[in-house]
Amino acid sequence: MANRLDGKVAIITGAARGIGEGIAEKFAGEGASVVIADLLEREGKEVAERLRKQGGKAVFFNLDVSSEQAWADVVANTVAEFGALTTLVNNAAIFNDAGLLKTTLEDWNKLIAVNLTGQFLGMKIAMPQLLKTGNGAVVNISSLYGLIATEGYTAYHASKGGSRMLSKATALEYAKQGVRINTIFPGDTETPAMDNLTEEQNAAVLAKVPMGVAGKPADIAYGAVYLASDEARYLTGSELVIDGGWSLP
Repeated sequence: MANRLDGKVAIITGAARGIGEGIAEKFAGEGASVVIADLLEREGKEVAERLRKQGGKAVFFNLDVSSEQAWADVVANTVAEFGALTTLVNNAAIFNDAGLLKTTLEDWNKLIAVNLTGQFLGMKIAMPQLLKTGNGAVVNISSLYGLIATEGYTAYHASKGGSRMLSKATALEYAKQGVRINTIFPGDTETPAMDNLTEEQNAAVLAKVPMGVAGKPADIAYGAVYLASDEARYLTGSELVIDGGWSLP
């Protein structure tokens, strides 16, 4: 089925690379007008330009997801550019693998500001526009680490678990108002963040994945397309786990 997102206008955060870039590519390919929202200006503009050359509708807007004013500007600019806002994909995130005692307050605050406050602000600022459509959709990207615990990763686990419950609470709040809010939980995925792993570390990660391979951004993107499309009209507060089976044991 082609053009599953015809008429949709989507802001996708962290879309200059990795999972966000993969989501932007699939959305544009399915007919959505796409806003590449990121702090990585050069990379983000390159993604938007590439999507336009492929026949898609895409623009880049600089966005610090931890800034309420930056969100207000991006939402206003999106509506000015495309006439509406129907869809929000909260994907932007940063990573920290430190445990409790090695996590500084500064590191904690920074990670929570991006990974959790960023999703809160995105939904809060975008919601008036989403409500106008009568058929809005939010896709929050959490993580497998929002479902299971591991040693270390204290702030990251907290932020992704918080994303899970933030999604559920807002899904319930807006269930009768025409905005659906669902969450994706990616597992090991081939992104620039994974490039920092050694061969031994990568092998240790893959050993935990029953399917034995890492996912690709497109694997997450296909799930986001479904959740943002009208095919998922009766789905809200749901949890889509895309992890190669890692969460099964």
